[in-house]
Amino acid sequence: MSNLEVRTRFAPSPTGYMHVGNLRTALYAYLLAKSKNGKFILRIEDTDQGRYIEGAIDVIYRTLSETGLKWDEGPDIGGDYGPYIQSQRKHIYKEYAEKLVELGGAYYCFCDKERLESLKQELGAEKSGYKYDGHCRNLSREEIEENLKKGIPYVIRQKIPQEGITTFTDAVYGTISVENSTLDDNVLLKSDGLPTYNFANVVDDHLMGITHVIRGSEYLSSTPKYNLLYESFGWEPPIYIHVPPVMKTANKKLSKREGDASYEDFINKGYLKEAIINYIALLGWSPGNDREIYSLEELIQVFDIKGINKSPAIFDIQKLDWLNGEYIRKLPLDQFHEKALPYYKEVIKNPNVNLYKLSQLLSTRIAKFSDIPDMIGFIETLPDYSTELHIHKKMKTNKEIALANLKAALPVFESITVWNEENIHNAIFELIGKLGVKNGQMLWPIRVALSGKESSPGGGIELAEVLGKEETINRIRIGIEKLEKEM
Repeated sequence: MSNLEVRTRFAPSPTGYMHVGNLRTALYAYLLAKSKNGKFILRIEDTDQGRYIEGAIDVIYRTLSETGLKWDEGPDIGGDYGPYIQSQRKHIYKEYAEKLVELGGAYYCFCDKERLESLKQELGAEKSGYKYDGHCRNLSREEIEENLKKGIPYVIRQKIPQEGITTFTDAVYGTISVENSTLDDNVLLKSDGLPTYNFANVVDDHLMGITHVIRGSEYLSSTPKYNLLYESFGWEPPIYIHVPPVMKTANKKLSKREGDASYEDFINKGYLKEAIINYIALLGWSPGNDREIYSLEELIQVFDIKGINKSPAIFDIQKLDWLNGEYIRKLPLDQFHEKALPYYKEVIKNPNVNLYKLSQLLSTRIAKFSDIPDMIGFIETLPDYSTELHIHKKMKTNKEIALANLKAALPVFESITVWNEENIHNAIFELIGKLGVKNGQMLWPIRVALSGKESSPGGGIELAEVLGKEETINRIRIGIEKLEKEM
């Protein structure tokens, strides 16, 4: 297999939700293929029609496209091994299931739902793992043909050897051996003619020339059955690479039902796609050094399956926030501004606010774009703040000093004709020099009067430019009135 072109696949079910763990599987499959100059294949596994959600395939296309995980073959672009949607390959699975019966690796099962349900109850399926009892395993050819002629519904089950051990090697977990007697004769082809996942993925992986299968470690227990299918057909199995789960805590998996975020949720919360990909790459994989920031191209250069860890990966939202903040700070200001505008518009209705200046203040101060509304609420509406905020030991200011300096600053603000940061700065610092006061004794009261907050993105001069002349003067007057009421 070492001389073959590396071919990996991502085979999601169209359930309308791109779980972080699924996206990580896609990423690893993409990185492995590209790091070996191979092919990355997209296949849609929609045999479980009960879970199909309209528009879900578009979610898959959009997510992979946005994150840069460009597939070389797939439903939309074709390839030499199509169709790439399982429901369109129904005839293929039936053909191979019947061939497997002939090879002795599978058999027809005519048991109805009532018998199977009764069997589950007899075996106490709730208490111990249910296994089919092999009732149809040894039907004669005549019995099978008679049942088929009568049109009795059937499934095709895998004929697991009743003795011996099945062993396989996983690139992450090493050699694993399983007693065949513990394995169930699972259904391969359902009565509606559609395959189960267990059968379809083996047939498709073989026919599509998949050399490396990357999937979650929850499939480790099913892999012996897959290997037995490969063995029955006389096919060479792929290299298995099972990756650890992504966990919310040490004892709890990330879950859609628990409201854990999908890729789209993170995008809607204002995370950058580059940061998401960078972060999930490091969930359960290490490049072998302490470096934490990688572009997709850089990940391709350093990716090696030897870096995949056996231990579950804990999703640390604070770490993602930090990483996302690093990416935001690298954005050109125009790009930051464009991404920030929708968040400004949620809060700010005043047309005189200098939003571009606001972007200059915020671009180094946020972890994600959804932080913005809470940080800028004071710009639209001045909070009803306490004058106690004017007391600041480090700035050597109190209410009396604040009142005097705001009164002195008001006519200076009113006199500025061209309203920009440079002119505001020059005028206020000229006033500071004229009065002989410390910088903080002037700038802190202005900042409090303009923001009504103990902390704000930017100081008084910067906030003045953001708010515009009219609103700045209005807020300085309000500040003076508040202080005068207490004197």
